[in-house]
Amino acid sequence: MRHSIYNKTGVIAVGLFLAANLQASAQETKNLTLDEAIQLSLQNSKQLKLSRAKIDDATASLREARENRLPDLKASGSYLRINNPNVDLKVKLGSSSSSGSGSGSENQSSVKVDQAAYAIVNASLPLFSGLRIHYGIESAKYLSEAARLDADNDREAVIQNTISAYSNIYKAKKQVDLVNENLNQAKQRVADFSNLEKNGIIARNDLLKTQLQQSNVELTLLDAENDYKMASINMDLMLGLPENTEILPDSNSFQQSADTRNVADWEQAALQNRKDVAALTYREKAAFANVKATKGEYYPGIALTGGYIAADIPNLLTITNAINGGVGVQYNFSSLWKTGAKVAQAKARVQQVMANEEMLNDQVRIQISQAYQNYLVSQKKIDVYAKAVEQANENYKITNNKYNNSLVTTTDLLEADVSQLQAKLNYAFAQVDALVAYKKLLQTAGLLNGQYPNK
Repeated sequence: MRHSIYNKTGVIAVGLFLAANLQASAQETKNLTLDEAIQLSLQNSKQLKLSRAKIDDATASLREARENRLPDLKASGSYLRINNPNVDLKVKLGSSSSSGSGSGSENQSSVKVDQAAYAIVNASLPLFSGLRIHYGIESAKYLSEAARLDADNDREAVIQNTISAYSNIYKAKKQVDLVNENLNQAKQRVADFSNLEKNGIIARNDLLKTQLQQSNVELTLLDAENDYKMASINMDLMLGLPENTEILPDSNSFQQSADTRNVADWEQAALQNRKDVAALTYREKAAFANVKATKGEYYPGIALTGGYIAADIPNLLTITNAINGGVGVQYNFSSLWKTGAKVAQAKARVQQVMANEEMLNDQVRIQISQAYQNYLVSQKKIDVYAKAVEQANENYKITNNKYNNSLVTTTDLLEADVSQLQAKLNYAFAQVDALVAYKKLLQTAGLLNGQYPNK
């Protein structure tokens, strides 16, 4: 029995120790500014890792195209076992020990060949290939630049996503703080009304209303805390932090100065700085180069060639030091009727890229207009909600005074309290939304990377 008690005590102790460790790890917090969050997201972004892999792929393709100018060097060799063939050399074999006219034919018939070995080395250096190599290198170079611009565009998208996630976690934390503050006020009001109800100053119905409001605020706090936890987990995954890290955002990160540029200025900046626009321009150049490379199949290929041959057939033949060199010409006559379709396909790709470029230019203008209007509206909302906060505070003071003088009901007082909380939340959220809208405008104009340079 004593042994069983000790075992239970040990289990309880271990359980308490693990619970304490879990609680300590769950309470891990990290103060994080917006710039720090962006740097962490850039370091741990899986999207940017994929972008770097695409750059490496395009760079390797460019290297492969350039290496087509280098000579080809091939070597082959074989060792063969064969049966006893009938050997009839047209060149008569001579022999110092033979005599008479029939000795040569007799020696030929006595030759036994049952094995052979040979080795061949060929080298070829292209001199002219219908400019296929030249324009292939040019096309690969343009596609490599397009891949780098795509990576820059992805980088801006990662930055913008981080800003949005950071704003969400800030709003969730702000909501928790404001609701907590309101809950404390609600609890104090319930305590005050309980004393008044005990002394018969107010009706029990008024106390029940304040208790109901406290319950509603507690439910709102639960939802706010849940939103904050989910926003923290999302942010932790984005930044590569442990999932139990509680991120404490910095309110100073949302301060910004006014930007006086008009929509025409933003459109001009977008057409000059958008990475996807520049990448499509390079893809158009690559498509034109591909057309020229495809047309090169109409022309023959000319190459400088050279080689070495060695062979050994025992009892019959040995070849060494057989070096050859010259100029070779190769032409596929079927290209006269097969290349036309390839050229048509290449030209069709050019038309597709040009159409995409026109569509993208229209999208840029639409996106700039939308982002610019959202930015203007967000700035105006800050002013409107700032006035709303002043009005809600003043309304609550007046309503509270009237309630103390029995001029309004408890319902009016509680409604004024809810309006005050909502006004504070709206004002806090408007400041965050304004920064997000401005950063979105910068991203749409292709200027967001300049705000957060590589470190």
